[in-house]
Amino acid sequence: MGVISYLSDKLINLVSALGTERDKAAGSHYTLVPLTEHQAIAMYRGSWLARKIIDIPPKDATRRWRGWQADSAQIEKIEAEEKRLQVRLKIKEAMTKARLFGGAAIFIGTGEQDTALQLAPERLGAGGIRYLTVMTRRQLSPTEIERDPQSDRYGKPKAYRLAGSAIDIHPSRLVIFVGAELPDEDLLSGYEQGWGDSVLQSVLESIKQSDATMANVASLVFEAKVDIIRLPEFMNNLANDPTYKERVLERTQLAATAKGINGTLLLDKEEEYETKQASFSTLPDVMDRFMQQVCGAADIPATRMLSQSPAGMNSTGDSDMRNYYDRVQASQELEITPAMSVLDEALIRSALGTRPPEIHYVWNPLWQATAKEKADIGKTTADTIKVLADAKLYPTDALSKASANLLVELSVMPGLEAAIDDVGPEYPAAGPDDLPDDTPST
Repeated sequence: MGVISYLSDKLINLVSALGTERDKAAGSHYTLVPLTEHQAIAMYRGSWLARKIIDIPPKDATRRWRGWQADSAQIEKIEAEEKRLQVRLKIKEAMTKARLFGGAAIFIGTGEQDTALQLAPERLGAGGIRYLTVMTRRQLSPTEIERDPQSDRYGKPKAYRLAGSAIDIHPSRLVIFVGAELPDEDLLSGYEQGWGDSVLQSVLESIKQSDATMANVASLVFEAKVDIIRLPEFMNNLANDPTYKERVLERTQLAATAKGINGTLLLDKEEEYETKQASFSTLPDVMDRFMQQVCGAADIPATRMLSQSPAGMNSTGDSDMRNYYDRVQASQELEITPAMSVLDEALIRSALGTRPPEIHYVWNPLWQATAKEKADIGKTTADTIKVLADAKLYPTDALSKASANLLVELSVMPGLEAAIDDVGPEYPAAGPDDLPDDTPST
């Protein structure tokens, strides 16, 4: 029975050519052509699609930034330190270069001479971070790969060497960003180890196809209207009369000049004139399909990539943008936060001189609510605070501070904390002497 089944399968495959050498897809295979840095730069500078694919996610990931959870005075010092060191700008720059070149890092400059040693944030005091420097993979080459399975850096470089020098930098002194992660470090060359691919590597063909389609459509515009003039015995006269070519060119130029001036074309009775017009009715659909392919390959919705309103009835594009913002938020939590863990510990100590354990931060939501949504949020928040106050589940002072912080974080009353500082933490309660004379006292 097994033999019959085997022969039956083989006969079916032979007849249909599926899975055999006759199958047209049998010779298809994937070949990787690495994108060089010069090609990546040329694409970034010459193709607006490539530039947007590189620039948009880092800008969105750092646009709303993060909100520190601490006392007002502590938040002011931390934010001032971030501003002094330009942390937000450096993170965006490093992410952009990592997406373009496959990897980049931020060097945490503390003034220590031996950068090969691990950075210990607990040894830093106020102003401990002196500067932050963005470096690409060209400036940082990986050294020996860690092979100890008990190390948290297994399969990653033990250190990075500064190009053109013998200076080694410990990974803890770097905020490392990788473009497109590679599947297996052991299958890579020395230059690729410790880094990744350019984001443009996997979308290269889609960008080429889209740019080529747009270029061909633009070229077709010049052929939208073609004038055709039929001349009697044209080919015969062209072959036998050497002066016929010059006379024909002079004749057509005169006809075109007359048509351009008077709108009237003068022709011989035996000559014929016809106009051919190209049809552009289906080209927008073709262009949109190629553009959608690029947006899908880049994982950026068309509403964000093209900065245009979504097409179709009752289409708002909200779901596409929410999904995209969820992806950016996942990148913030899974990539940016771990990469900045050492920097954040050093940043807090550099700003405050100490490290209070309760200080942390949350990423601000990327989705910006409308005026009506903000009003609804404010009303809902106020109702929640009133219910908690009436229930008397929490101390009044604690609830007041938490409520003020919540209203500020939700942008319902942005200036509330400053107003409280000006007026005072507590409002004076009205005593018996403050009541009017005609008011009965208890």
